[in-house]
Amino acid sequence: MNANYSVDTDSSDVTKEQLINDFKVVVADAEALLKATAGQGGEAMAAARAKAEASLAAAKAKMADAQAALLVKTKAAARATDEYVHTHPWYAIGVAAGAGLVVGLLIGRR
Repeated sequence: MNANYSVDTDSSDVTKEQLINDFKVVVADAEALLKATAGQGGEAMAAARAKAEASLAAAKAKMADAQAALLVKTKAAARATDEYVHTHPWYAIGVAAGAGLVVGLLIGRR
């Protein structure tokens, strides 16, 4: 089991690899919990349960950070797109018409 996880305060530091590693830690801790409950009780089970809960809380925090970062990036992209379309309306109309033509041709080939 790997207990080297931390919750970054900067949501831009959250990467896919970190999230995957955190979920692997959660799964490993859940397996340890199952093994502890099958053969032993008392202190070993409580320690395994506490470790699994800590891993799950860290993974949830990283997922929340990733979701917040994605939301910020999505809003920024939407704002940039809106500004560009208002600055260059005819170019945007031409691109949309071209995309519509391509989609129409692809659908019409059936």
